[in-house]
Amino acid sequence: MSEGGGTRLGPARRQEAIAEQILARGDITAGQLAELFQVSLMTIHRDLNELERQGLVRKLRGGVTAQPSGVFESNVSFRERSMRAEKEAIAARAAELVEPGMAVMLDDSTTSLALARRLEALAPLTVVTNFLTTIELVAGMPGIRLIALGGDYDVLHNSFLGVTCTDAIAALQADLCFVSPSAVTGGHAYHQEQHIVPIKRAMLGSATRSVLLVDHTKLTRTALYRVARLQAFDRVIVDAGAAPEALQDLDQLTRSLDVAALLPPEAS
Repeated sequence: MSEGGGTRLGPARRQEAIAEQILARGDITAGQLAELFQVSLMTIHRDLNELERQGLVRKLRGGVTAQPSGVFESNVSFRERSMRAEKEAIAARAAELVEPGMAVMLDDSTTSLALARRLEALAPLTVVTNFLTTIELVAGMPGIRLIALGGDYDVLHNSFLGVTCTDAIAALQADLCFVSPSAVTGGHAYHQEQHIVPIKRAMLGSATRSVLLVDHTKLTRTALYRVARLQAFDRVIVDAGAAPEALQDLDQLTRSLDVAALLPPEAS
């Protein structure tokens, strides 16, 4: 972040940037944050109070530390605010694969949510998802038949999980499935949380074609649980922010790689 950048940010965008700094550093003092964002200590403490309320950080005496990385990955509010331009670019490219009349399955990622916002223009479609945020969005779209996957409601992810959900997925066969991981490394897609993995695997098994949606920050992360080999996906879409060497590696490890250019502001 450039010097003086903090004074140009609104509260929500500044809090997102603060959370990203804390996640990257692990811990930092309130004074360091105030200097970095060029705002008062009082403003920083208000921002930290809000981030702590969301469960993203833990305030300590004189400073703040990140909650475990899985909390960041799980928190819908943080995920929706993070890497918006990259997700929109990926979603725009993914939408080009959708044709009217298809049955499309979406996971509970906010990258898939960005795609869901574009589906009304491609109706008629059948949309299948376990993500309550997407369910509520798509329910009001004309020309969209919605199949809402039930199960055990997980408040942190705002989605339905568990055996009931995987059984419901297994009873379906979608034309296209879109999923997003926590990390991509060593030729595999990973997720940070064990109970999410069976849902994504079930979706892959219940679709004729599957597409992995990856913003470039996930190419430098690690996560604990393996979801699938990259070769299991018919296509991988990543934004153009990925390093050239990372794109070269992906190209060798995937069946088909698309690099999505960032959209101009009026198109996102």
